[in-house]
Amino acid sequence: MAVNANAKIVIIGCGISGIAAAHRLVNAGFRHVRILEATARSGGRIKTDRLGGNIVEIGANWIHGPSEENPVFCLARKYRLLDPEALTPENQAVDVGGHPPFVPTIFCSSGRKLNADDIYYTQEMFAELLKESSEFESQGGEPWACVGDFIRSEVQQRAAEKWKDIDATTRSLRLCMISNMLKLECCINGAHSMDEVGLGAYGLYKTLPGLDCTFPGGYEGLVKNLMSELSSGLVTYNQPVRCVRWNNTEKRENPLTIECDEERIAADHVIVTVPLGYLKKHHSALFHPPLPLHKLHSVQRLGFGTNNKIFVEFDSPWWDADCEVICLVWEDEDVMVDQVPDVQRSWIRKLCAFTLLKPTERYGHVLCGWIAGHESEYMETLSEQEVTHTVTQLIRRFTGNPTITPRRVLRSQWFHDPWTCGSYSHPAIGCSEQDLENMMEPLPTKGSQSQPLQVLFAGEATHPYYYSTVHGALLTGWREADRLISHYSSISPSEPPKSKL
Repeated sequence: MAVNANAKIVIIGCGISGIAAAHRLVNAGFRHVRILEATARSGGRIKTDRLGGNIVEIGANWIHGPSEENPVFCLARKYRLLDPEALTPENQAVDVGGHPPFVPTIFCSSGRKLNADDIYYTQEMFAELLKESSEFESQGGEPWACVGDFIRSEVQQRAAEKWKDIDATTRSLRLCMISNMLKLECCINGAHSMDEVGLGAYGLYKTLPGLDCTFPGGYEGLVKNLMSELSSGLVTYNQPVRCVRWNNTEKRENPLTIECDEERIAADHVIVTVPLGYLKKHHSALFHPPLPLHKLHSVQRLGFGTNNKIFVEFDSPWWDADCEVICLVWEDEDVMVDQVPDVQRSWIRKLCAFTLLKPTERYGHVLCGWIAGHESEYMETLSEQEVTHTVTQLIRRFTGNPTITPRRVLRSQWFHDPWTCGSYSHPAIGCSEQDLENMMEPLPTKGSQSQPLQVLFAGEATHPYYYSTVHGALLTGWREADRLISHYSSISPSEPPKSKL
């Protein structure tokens, strides 16, 4: 390992992909690994907070698909961070296809609660259509550009056939429920509208088996355990990177300079793990020379949206004991909409569902509200009092109970976080597998005569099929570290290192 031990490697960002890359490199024997983190904390979009005395996740919420193939699950098990039921073979074997099987409690805007029959037929049709949406990726020939248009047109056709014998009021209500399901799908995809999610690429996302589980002590426990295994001086906090100067010519001097506010760092390699939202906004200042056009176009084409949470705590529950999810259906939305015409006046209509934090003994009586898109971004600009007041009015209206009053409210604000600029990525209209390939391609690109593997890219938006997940982010950190490890193991020990460092 004599050659690679001296290579200087800088990692930009101390989120899970940056931490994973550092781990892998240090364990492989690299001695000069350094992480530069713009904020005062590790974890990136993994962020645990407290609401009163209760743990809440401001960022990443679940381990999606907790099974043997999921490295996040395996690490959480190793560090003993999970409840016993999450570790059972039964839990790991359940394959929910990305949509956990729950029967929601549905309240309507007129204050009534729906019965299970009303819900069943709509849920069945919607699930069918989502499955069909994901199949165009392998078949091609998609009939619409986006998932939203496909679902709306198909629902209209199928409703005319399957629901022709039901009364107009019930049919209208079912279409309003489709609106609610589209809004929830916006949260899952991190998109403003399902009209922004490309139908052809929707099926690129892959799921793992296992019933999604949470960290009883908070997701940050995973970050803390991983960080404890790295040397304490490896991360520099409050150190934003302003520019990565790389070299696409044949000159052999130090290929890379990383410029921060008060420091210029010479390096052989840099692994960039910043979120796609940040990259979209700052790529032109961040890279000199600029990103190659094909890579830049992929950065622009991929979608990156906002999904926020609003936690609402109550003194006592107003929902049934077996309740898991509460959905809110507006009875005037039978045109199947997932965005509001007047964001400032009606943003609250995008808050489509609450999940119940369980078990109650651990979390108290807390609901987590889900809201995506521009409405969610606008919500971030309001005061906590305004958000509390609007959420209170919403709950009172839908339950028909004018006395319900939250004890406390806490919300996330990912869009206005200057280092993330949103939540996570999705394949937008016009995206293809090639865009995800382009995202992970190192600089300089193949065929260049200059020193290879100067700038490498990791993070959830660079995973070809686990994008938007923590396990996707972690795997990309390992991937880029492995790229460097194999690069150095292919250089024969007698060859002098290219860099003068």
